[in-house]
Amino acid sequence: MSTRTPHVLPQHLDSPTMRQAGRDLLSLALMDARNHTLHLLDQFESAPTLTVVPADGLQPRWLAGHIGWMAEAWLGRNTQRGRGAACPFQPTRLASIEPEADRWWNPEQMDRRGPLRPPARPDLATTKNFLLQTLESTLELLEKTAENDDTLYFYRLALFHEDLRSEQLITLAQVHGVPLQLPSPGSPQPRDPLTLPACEWQLGSPPGGFVFDNEKWAHPVAVPTFEIDAQPVTWAQFVEFVDDGGYDNAAWWMPEGWVWLQALAEGEGRRGPRYVDQIGVASGAVLQTRFGQRLRVPGTQPAMHVSWWEADAWCRWAGRRLPSEVEWERAAIGAAGQGFRWGDVHEWTANTFRPWPGFSADPWMAYSVPWFGQAKVLRGAAFATRARMKHPKFRGFALPGDDVRFVGFRSCAV
Repeated sequence: MSTRTPHVLPQHLDSPTMRQAGRDLLSLALMDARNHTLHLLDQFESAPTLTVVPADGLQPRWLAGHIGWMAEAWLGRNTQRGRGAACPFQPTRLASIEPEADRWWNPEQMDRRGPLRPPARPDLATTKNFLLQTLESTLELLEKTAENDDTLYFYRLALFHEDLRSEQLITLAQVHGVPLQLPSPGSPQPRDPLTLPACEWQLGSPPGGFVFDNEKWAHPVAVPTFEIDAQPVTWAQFVEFVDDGGYDNAAWWMPEGWVWLQALAEGEGRRGPRYVDQIGVASGAVLQTRFGQRLRVPGTQPAMHVSWWEADAWCRWAGRRLPSEVEWERAAIGAAGQGFRWGDVHEWTANTFRPWPGFSADPWMAYSVPWFGQAKVLRGAAFATRARMKHPKFRGFALPGDDVRFVGFRSCAV
C-alpha cells in the first residue's frame, strides 16, 4: 500500500491536541509517523557500517521493527482493544502476520543467545514489509472504529509510541554519527529570570483524550513564590563552570554523581558533557559532534547531552537549584506570555520519577512502572521531538547518568 499522506495543514498533525484526535486525523497522523520512521531507517541503511553498539544494545532496525510490533500487538492482535485503558496487561492475542514477530521484536520474548551467538535478526526488506503491513492493518481497523476515548485509546497510543521511538532513532543517529539533517536548537537572546507568585497548581492531566499513565491524575499542589530561568542554561553559562574547575571539584557534586564522573574520567577522560570536543572559554562556544559532524555551537544555544549529575553540579556551583516539576509545569503553562521558552531540549527537574495520587498502570505496563524510584523526571521537549508530543503535561524520565539524549536544564533561585 502507499503511505503517501494527503495534503493537510501541518499544524493539525503536529499539534499537541492530537491527544483528542478522532479517526480521520489519527489516520493521517499514523501514516505521517510511519513515513517518518521509514525515512529515518533509510538514513541508517545508507550510512557507513555502524561500529558503535549503544549501552542498551538497541539497533535501529530492531527499533523500527518494534514500532510495528507494538502497534500490531495492541491493535491488530488484541481481542480487547475496545476497552481502552481498562484492557488487561496481557490480553488474549491473535497470531501476528509475521510468524517470527514475537521472537524478533517483543522485548520480553526476544531471542537472546549471548555474545558468541548473536540473535537472529530479520533483513531490511522483511522489516520494511512488516511496517507497511501492520500500518495497513491498523488503518483498516481504525476506519471501522467508534469515535470515543476508549475505542481510540490504542490508536493514539500507537501514534505516540511511534513518535517516542522515532526520537529514539534520532538519538541513535547521534550515537552512531549518522548524518541526519535536522534544525539546530534555537539561540534566543538571554532573558532575565521570571518570578512567579505563589499559587495552588493542578499538577498532572485531567481525564479526557489520551493521557500517559504517569500523568494521572491532576491534583492540587501548593507552589510558593519562586524564581526560574526564562530559558535553559546556555553553553556560555555552562562553560564558566568547566573553566572554574567544575569537573575537578567534588564539592559541587553529589557523592553518586562524583562516582559516576570518576568512572567516566578514567575511561574516556571526561572533561565536559558528552560529544563536546573543545570548549572556548573566552567565547562560551563549544565544538561539539552532532550527527557525525564537528560543529561550532554558539554560546547562546542551550547546553545539551548533560546528565542529571552534571546539571545538579552546575546548579550547586552557581548557587541555584534544579526546578521541581510542578514549578516547571506551572511556568510552562502560566508564564508562556512572559517569555518562558521551552522545546529546544528536554529538561531535568529535581524530582525522582514516582507515581502520583490516583495512579494506575495502563496496559503498556512496561512504560512507567519499571522506572519509578530510579529515574529522574524530564520535562519539556527537544528539537528532535515531534511537535505533537510537545505537551506541557508530558512527563519524560531517564536515569540520572543518561547523557545521550537531547537533554539540558534550567535553574531556580535557592
